[in-house]
Amino acid sequence: MIDITINKTDSGVIESFTISGHALFANHGNDIVCAGVSAVSIGAINAVISITGITPDIEQGKDGGFLSCGIPANLPAETRERIQLLLEGMVVSLETIERDYGKHVAIKYN
Repeated sequence: MIDITINKTDSGVIESFTISGHALFANHGNDIVCAGVSAVSIGAINAVISITGITPDIEQGKDGGFLSCGIPANLPAETRERIQLLLEGMVVSLETIERDYGKHVAIKYN
């Protein structure tokens, strides 16, 4: 099971997310659920870096079963808004994967 935790402030701002585990939908190298979650999350991080020039605090596991991303504090309002839009798009995509493959992906919000 892939467990996804989205950490939001009281005002709803995404400040970090963590993804851990493996979907076990198919054999390694053929698992479309793992591939989808990876593509969406890494794509969002790459978009944040490319579009805003901000590099989040990123931690990855060596086996590909862990990703943590934190957004730096004290960013200009316009930059934070751009990052939020990108991360909210990521969450929508992850929620779609969860809806279709709920036995393999679970999202929780803190």
